[in-house]
Amino acid sequence: MRKHYLIEVAQNDQLVVFCPPSLLSDKEITRIAFGSRSIEVDFIPHPEQNDRISISREIQKAIQFPSFNTPLHVFFDNQSLIIGPLVGIFTAGFTSLAMEPIGARTLFFSKLLSVNKMVGALPFVFEEQHIDWAQGTIEGYFFHNNVWKTIEVPFPNVIYDRLPNRRSESNPKLIKVRERLQKEYLIPWYNPGFFNKLDIHEKLVQDASVGNFLPETLPFTSFSSIEKMLSDHGHVFIKPKNGSLGLGVHQIIYDKHNDDYFCRYQDESGVNRLRKFSSLERLMSIVFANQSLERMLVQQGINLLRCESRPIDFRIHTNKDDLGNWHVSAIAAKIAGPGSVTTHKRSGGDIKTIEEIFSNKECTLYTERLSNAALLLSNSLDRNVEGIIGEIGFDLGIDRNGDVWLFEANSKPGRTIFTHPELKDFDLLTRKLSIAFAIFLTEQSLLHPEEIFK
Repeated sequence: MRKHYLIEVAQNDQLVVFCPPSLLSDKEITRIAFGSRSIEVDFIPHPEQNDRISISREIQKAIQFPSFNTPLHVFFDNQSLIIGPLVGIFTAGFTSLAMEPIGARTLFFSKLLSVNKMVGALPFVFEEQHIDWAQGTIEGYFFHNNVWKTIEVPFPNVIYDRLPNRRSESNPKLIKVRERLQKEYLIPWYNPGFFNKLDIHEKLVQDASVGNFLPETLPFTSFSSIEKMLSDHGHVFIKPKNGSLGLGVHQIIYDKHNDDYFCRYQDESGVNRLRKFSSLERLMSIVFANQSLERMLVQQGINLLRCESRPIDFRIHTNKDDLGNWHVSAIAAKIAGPGSVTTHKRSGGDIKTIEEIFSNKECTLYTERLSNAALLLSNSLDRNVEGIIGEIGFDLGIDRNGDVWLFEANSKPGRTIFTHPELKDFDLLTRKLSIAFAIFLTEQSLLHPEEIFK
């Protein structure tokens, strides 16, 4: 268990730091640092301060330390004692509203920042316009005592990417910000991009440790490739390579007895549709008339376990902790809505705990299989995907033989499952771990920068 230290601000202007004697043993420390700011000070051991560090108002001002009474971690680099980590959460979409500075996502960020005292970190939210490059500071949005406050702080120790969508992620201005902070300031940046479904499949399929979880998945090239997959599997899914929230997903089913083709999808008005066609060509020409098939992939259909005759899949969250190890942090079952092609709540799906739909024996078996698969997949993506990954949301299925299948991996997983009252503890755990990973990254950037910035 890593130790936290309360950082107190003493009412004097001396450049002196009082701290536990254990922090100074066998170390020659001459500076204190917070984020990108540091100052030369004198360190004096204080035998009565086992769990706190006292800095003066002058030091507080010099390192731009916001005194929120938050216990923090201590790191050492050369002759510096570093308090933190200061965690910048990078996003877009700020508003001018004091109560809702990040619009509809304000509640999520307020809950995310509220884990600071449990984790021992100081997180804040910011976007491109809040950076003062000349001064090396950021106007950070902090959530303290249930109120949003803006405070100017140094550049952070690490940055957690929470850009809301692919459009903002591909904005040249925001790309430049990320590159500059990473390359010029050597700040570790985690969860840097949305996954492309086909790219992820192609990386995973080369890893023998996870190949058995992957359904056959191909880019759309021709009707004949769909015909072959229908012949092999009976039904397929056509989905956007860069889709999310189940948007644009179509299920095509072939009835070999009557030589008919069925397409299940959600139309533009949000209505679940099931239509019959005499040929695949006619189906494609009508249903996909206004869509670019080059942006689509075709995926093998799986005969999933069912609840009340409706297909079930599972959302599994994995997170890295403050030691850099993967954990399964949440598991939920998602039951497809009546007539829906996906299990998403917006399409009428239901969220359940595994305990609600399986017997004790099945629950133990399926939890173990889903957890093992998610951890193997997390480690594989960690090895094969560029950038620093700290969390993943997997959509996994279990077929009628009990085998696990991967449908999607999400680098910025949604949090709809946490609306279920029995999943509140998992909601908290995922938030704690997503910030705690910054502790590990801060330490690694000091001890092994070649691993972080390779």
